[in-house]
Amino acid sequence: MKVPFPRTAGGLSLALVVLLLGQAAWAKREEPLQPDPPSPERVREIASWLPEQPQGMGRPITDRAAWEAVVAAHPEAKKLIRQAAEYAEKPLPPAPDNLFLDYSRNGNREHWQKAEYPRRERVKLFTLAECLENRGRFIAPLEQAIASLCAERTWVLSAHDGKLLNFSGQAHDIDLGDSMVGLDLATTDWLLGDRLSPATRRLIRQNLEVRLFQPYHAAATGTSPRFWWMHGINNWNAVCLNGVTASAMAIVASRPERAWYAAVAERNVKYYLHGFTPDGYCVEGLGYWNYGFGNYALLAETLRQATGGRIDWLAEPAAAEPALFGARTEIIHGIYPTVADSHPGGEPSADLMYYLKRRIGWEQPGWDTLKLDGTLTENVTLAFLPANLPRVPTPASLDGLAWRTCFPQGGVFLLRPGPAAAKPFAACVKGGNNGVSHGHNDVGSFSVISGHTMVVCDPGGEVYTSRTFSSHRYDSDVLNSFGHALPVVAGQLQRTGEEARAILLATNYSAAADSLTFDLHPAYEVPDLQKLVRTFTYTRGTAPSLTVRDEADFTRPESYETALVTWGEIHPIAPGEWELRDGPDAVRVKVETGGEPFHLTTKTIHENVGEHTLPVHVGFVLDHKVANARVTLHITPAP
Repeated sequence: MKVPFPRTAGGLSLALVVLLLGQAAWAKREEPLQPDPPSPERVREIASWLPEQPQGMGRPITDRAAWEAVVAAHPEAKKLIRQAAEYAEKPLPPAPDNLFLDYSRNGNREHWQKAEYPRRERVKLFTLAECLENRGRFIAPLEQAIASLCAERTWVLSAHDGKLLNFSGQAHDIDLGDSMVGLDLATTDWLLGDRLSPATRRLIRQNLEVRLFQPYHAAATGTSPRFWWMHGINNWNAVCLNGVTASAMAIVASRPERAWYAAVAERNVKYYLHGFTPDGYCVEGLGYWNYGFGNYALLAETLRQATGGRIDWLAEPAAAEPALFGARTEIIHGIYPTVADSHPGGEPSADLMYYLKRRIGWEQPGWDTLKLDGTLTENVTLAFLPANLPRVPTPASLDGLAWRTCFPQGGVFLLRPGPAAAKPFAACVKGGNNGVSHGHNDVGSFSVISGHTMVVCDPGGEVYTSRTFSSHRYDSDVLNSFGHALPVVAGQLQRTGEEARAILLATNYSAAADSLTFDLHPAYEVPDLQKLVRTFTYTRGTAPSLTVRDEADFTRPESYETALVTWGEIHPIAPGEWELRDGPDAVRVKVETGGEPFHLTTKTIHENVGEHTLPVHVGFVLDHKVANARVTLHITPAP
């Protein structure tokens, strides 16, 4: 089926279209491949389910009863209106080209993002405020913000345009940035309709056509190289598919054309779900689950509503375990793993959990209140959810959360004290491999929570620069194994790649204790290393503990050390015993080496971890080279 695309929308000159649609050439465009289009029969079937006119999420501003109900149900609506009024009094902040160029010059992406994001945020803020208030006073500043965004050279993020091909007009890629800007503009047009001037609505359509729809159509049909994320297995797939497809649902006039976008997304979104391990683990970490699965869920709801429930991606079996990732990964007391490029204090998106709880129907407390603090599309989707949302089956994966959550294929194990815990003491153990998206060199590492604090920590990700996603990524001491509770073997840190893995040798789970044994030998490129086995024993009850025992054998004597990482301070208690304290919470660490003399080293990890305290590497170093190392750490809550 040939989809009838609009000709150069709004009278754009052919020269401008050619300029903006020049062949994309940034590194992540794939080579031309055979297109994988949906069948004409499927496109026609979906078209028969869609409404005659385009329809975005939420309700148009003209449906005053619906919007007045939102105002009544959400006290923060008035605060949002006040904030919009304050913004309307301030000039539109500039985003100078020289800030965009920072990334290509020195790898800094933060300067431009801090200037640009407030500009993009104005579209959401003014649109919502106008829909809530309905007085017309936010239309002018909104149209000014839209015109300014449409005048920008590119909506692609500076970090995704290192060669400046988009900035210079030589290429036009679709990335996380422009897909979301496009969706905001399409949603704004749907919500406000004729409240916007004809010129503004025409400008929105022209820019969506050139920046999103035409490049996407060319990539999906094989007339230009396919965007890598179309078959990607990380968050980009879901985010970009949501941005493009939901924009089309909201603004494209032709019903067959909208059906084509839905059918292409249907074929490609399966790759995103392939990025989860079969047990539902998100290797990119909790923050990227919020981002990626959040966009997956939003697009799923968009298409569910658009097709009258005939397409429901959340009911797909492959989505069942990923949907529960946020509910399953609390370690204890609102603390979540900081594995991979996660950040301390991260937690599941309240908006996403609000939606998933209503679709899945689990009984866990929390996530019952919606706040209007998400993206524009999140806010209007969730504020107007139908009361009779269909339930999808709940897997048995939420059973036993008080004791443990195990992702054996994902390589993460959360060990908890049980439903009647005497003391709040828990652990997160990391297996897996060192070759996953946004992953660190961290197999065999662990974190320990005592009280309300992750005292033995995984410091999470660094502030992104050009180094972060380059061949020098693991020069960073928070991304390589020095930044994790791991051995240094014969002076070597862990190697990178999928072959560097922790092989799970044995497990034993009971109400009294859990144990996990890993072969870490594949993670170290040390010729003399014959064996490296690490065993975790987590004990519950009135005297909880975590014991970590390493057994390393060499063909000839080599150096050996193991380590903890903490955001707190370390103090000696007795020979071979220390206290790690972070604020009000602490653990005791007793070290046994089978009689081998050892010493303590501490080193602050001077990497940019944002606003959090710099982590400290605490090393327990054998004084002499050994042929056989037997090192045990006994970790208990401090009295």
